[in-house]
Amino acid sequence: MKLLLVAVGQRMPDWAETAFHDYAKRFPPELKVEVKAVKTEPRGSKTLQTLYAAERQRIEAAIPRGTRVVALDERGTALTTQALAQRLKDWQLSGDDVALVIGGPDGLDPEFKSAAHERVRLSDMTLPHAMARVLLIEQLYRAWSINANHPYHRE
Repeated sequence: MKLLLVAVGQRMPDWAETAFHDYAKRFPPELKVEVKAVKTEPRGSKTLQTLYAAERQRIEAAIPRGTRVVALDERGTALTTQALAQRLKDWQLSGDDVALVIGGPDGLDPEFKSAAHERVRLSDMTLPHAMARVLLIEQLYRAWSINANHPYHRE
């Protein structure tokens, strides 16, 4: 199974890249993690709908057919770490690859979120993009560690 993190935004700060790759390399070979950065649409004088449409097109192009889509959304389902571990186990049992999608400065296109298989929120607080990437990969690693009875997670 592959976990694909599709994130709108190009350049991450060095600390975020380092943290992300530190967690990504910890995953076992049977659970590959990949990140695809999608170009942010230049803001200028464009309407929000135009921005959403351009970024949505790039996001959809980055997600292979047959992949389960999980949109990160501030109004999505709140999951505990244990619930995320169960969700990860369910995804693995289904055999489908999963794309977790992080939107740009204006979030994700409402139609894209509606079409996603799931909507999940990382926090009730607004997070900087780099922090959201790191938090997401850490929680996915923690979920894997729970399922694998690895000592990383402690209750």
